[in-house]
Amino acid sequence: YQRKLKLALIGQSIFGQEVYNKLRKEGHKVVGVFTVPDKNGQADPLALAAEKDGTPVFKFARWRAKGKPIQEVVAAYKSVGAELNVLPFCTQFIPMDVIDCPKHGSIIYHPSILPRHRGASAINWTLIQGDKKAGFTIFWADDGLDTGPILLQRECDVGQNDTVDDLYNRFLFPEGIKAMVEAVHLIADGKAPRIPQPKEGATYEGIQKKENAEISWDQPAAALHNWIRGHDKVPGAWATIDGQVVTFYGSSLLNASVPAGQELAIKGASKAGLVTKNGLVVFGNDGKMVLVRNLQFEDGKMIPASKYFSADEKTALELTEEEKKMAEDIRAIWKGILSNVAIIEDSTDFFKSGASSMHVVRMLEEIKQKYSGLQLQNEDVYMATKFADFIQMAVRKFRGEDKEEELEIDYVSKNVNNMTVNMPYQCFINGQFINADDGKTYDTVNPADGSIIASVSSASLADVDKAVAAAKEAFENGEWGRMNAREMYRLADLMEEHQEELATIESIDSGAVYTLALKTHVGMSVQTFRYFAGWCDKIQASEYGATIPINQARPNHNLTFTKKEPIGVCAIVIPWNYPLMMLAWKSAACLAAGNTLVLKPAQVTPLTSLKFAELSAKAGFPKGVINILPGSGGLVGQHLSEHPDVRKVGFTGSTPTGKQIMKSAATNLKKVSLELGGKSPLIIFSDCELDRAVKMGMGAVYFNKGENCIAAGRLFVEESIHDEFVRKVVEEIKKMKIGDPLDRSTDHGPQNNKAHLEKLLQYCETGVKEGATLVYGGRQVRRPGFFMEPTVFTDVEDHMHIAQEESFGPVMVISKFKNGDVDGVLRRANTTEYGLASGVFTKDISKALYISEKLEAGTVFINTYNKTDVAAPFGGFKQSGFGKDLGEEALHEYLRTKAITVEY
Repeated sequence: YQRKLKLALIGQSIFGQEVYNKLRKEGHKVVGVFTVPDKNGQADPLALAAEKDGTPVFKFARWRAKGKPIQEVVAAYKSVGAELNVLPFCTQFIPMDVIDCPKHGSIIYHPSILPRHRGASAINWTLIQGDKKAGFTIFWADDGLDTGPILLQRECDVGQNDTVDDLYNRFLFPEGIKAMVEAVHLIADGKAPRIPQPKEGATYEGIQKKENAEISWDQPAAALHNWIRGHDKVPGAWATIDGQVVTFYGSSLLNASVPAGQELAIKGASKAGLVTKNGLVVFGNDGKMVLVRNLQFEDGKMIPASKYFSADEKTALELTEEEKKMAEDIRAIWKGILSNVAIIEDSTDFFKSGASSMHVVRMLEEIKQKYSGLQLQNEDVYMATKFADFIQMAVRKFRGEDKEEELEIDYVSKNVNNMTVNMPYQCFINGQFINADDGKTYDTVNPADGSIIASVSSASLADVDKAVAAAKEAFENGEWGRMNAREMYRLADLMEEHQEELATIESIDSGAVYTLALKTHVGMSVQTFRYFAGWCDKIQASEYGATIPINQARPNHNLTFTKKEPIGVCAIVIPWNYPLMMLAWKSAACLAAGNTLVLKPAQVTPLTSLKFAELSAKAGFPKGVINILPGSGGLVGQHLSEHPDVRKVGFTGSTPTGKQIMKSAATNLKKVSLELGGKSPLIIFSDCELDRAVKMGMGAVYFNKGENCIAAGRLFVEESIHDEFVRKVVEEIKKMKIGDPLDRSTDHGPQNNKAHLEKLLQYCETGVKEGATLVYGGRQVRRPGFFMEPTVFTDVEDHMHIAQEESFGPVMVISKFKNGDVDGVLRRANTTEYGLASGVFTKDISKALYISEKLEAGTVFINTYNKTDVAAPFGGFKQSGFGKDLGEEALHEYLRTKAITVEY
């Protein structure tokens, strides 16, 4: 747009303040702000912003008297010389003399899709009447009946359990601000339309008052829910219970079996409500249920509905000196907000003293700045409105006394690595650690010495069903879908706080060298959760996906757009080589997308997964969102892949098992992503930097004892440097220290388990029998535990078993290729059914890029290896699987796309 306008802003509220700020930022001149007088000594936010900028501010209690404009007020308005009036949110009646005065007239924001829901309670009536769409209109102001011509409109879907606050915060507020600015731009450019409002579909509803908000119980559950949520906060839907008016807040439809609870008679309801652990369940005349979270009594006291029958008369706490200081700090914060109150007494009521919902946010943010460990929610303020009650509540939360339930954990504790590590060993289902349903356990073993670390619960089929049911309930009726990224960031912080303990558990349970476990197994897990926590609100912000042009069926018009949605209950099955990191790679994306999960760790490495479950509960994840089932893959993993309530399986492991999962998942056509076996080729040309190629080539094979999905399963070394390369590799191997993985100087730890060690030894025997040259290693190290020597084979021919099959261990398989035979070595590198990773070392970047285009692998490394990052997608081709972990692409594995077409 080219022109800047002189604007008068008429209205109030934070919404008005934001519109004011944006318009000024865009270069328009606000020549005057007309708002309401100070209330209880506090100026409106719009007035505060304008006064700070030096913009003229006028505070009129009214614009008319006895039906006629007040001339002094109108004269003051006309003195600013506005070209356009902008009314972002205005509760006053503005005379037509003012509306029509500017050159461009006046525009006003209305929170409904006009002509539907004219009137002052438009958002409420959108919910009360069960509309599937909400939205707003910016129209040319009229005489106060909301009938003026439309300038622009925007709309959004109404979720099943959306409240007025949800719609306002998610759409009406942020998008409304943008649209007000856009409308001014259109007017400035002379492109603003004036579309007459249609008569069809027009409705007008007045302001709802408390006396009209009584709940009529002879309705379906959906209608009850709409009535309650449509009246949420103001004026509040109510019913009579035990002879007094009780107001209902925080309703949601409950699609589950009738929960256990204590009956509560409600006047007018044909069926008694149930006070349950999650709230008050009430019934519609169709037998379906509504869950109400909070209740407010006539005296203003609000309680969790689940506490209705509780005495809940807690003895006043005696505060410590630290807590007394916190109380005085909070008193000062209240005083800063309630500037009209001379002294903040214990009896001072936050809201009766003039505070509003915007002050709740300010107060909590100021408290958070001073006391980051004190986690308070908006509802806490509404449930403790008097200062003394608020301090008691805050102190209980500060002490951790008001936690819903203390998580009970039986640990196996060990003094190891100069610390005491506490390891849960039971199944984690619906927020609790419990024994397996049939009581079975199995031993998990320390591969460094063969000793038993713990007896771990071995989940049964009944446990799988319980875990899936808990995840399904949490997804369909729980809070997870409406929560923000805070819990994921908090989980990442807790993992970082416990990183040494996690790395120690990972080391003794999987054999990982401690320094590697600390940096990679744990370090990258923390990074992964932080990365995907950052995606949580990005998915929500772009949930409508793309708008798609389609053929118009004239004379009608059509709009098609897509929406991203979580899938539901996801089963995640992970391997034993990186127990915590593989959990993080899959779980973080799954959770960020809004799903719930049941995870089965590898049978031989369950301990860091169970420690993760403990930390997730401490981070505030709701019950049922995360469930961990140690045990047999053939039993637990198989049942998860077949389970009818599981909608997605994410698996990392062997190709044969991946194929079996695909067959099982076909029972209900689950979405599947698989990261499977590999035989990753690494091509080393003579023009490489040889010492670097040796160092990186060894890392490509021996990193994490060779138990690495993307390990270089076969090295192709150009003939002219082959012998020197092999010599240098053997020299470096001889320098490697094999030993206790907790020793900081150890380079090479034990293989993960005895069966795998035996398989590797057999693999080496096969290589020798087929004629390959065993240059170094190939034997078990003579010491307790499952240690194997780093091994080197040369003269490996393409037909040999070790050239075709993955070892998944510290075995370097080297084949020679002729000097300059680029295409020949490419053919050999691609002659495999696997395609997970690959690599090339050369100084010739053109050759490197040519090779990278031709290699059939999901990842290609050039002059490096093992360089993965949380933001880069990871996954294979061919029989190495499909689907991606990490990066934005991983989210698509846990989302589904819905296309919506509207005719208008």
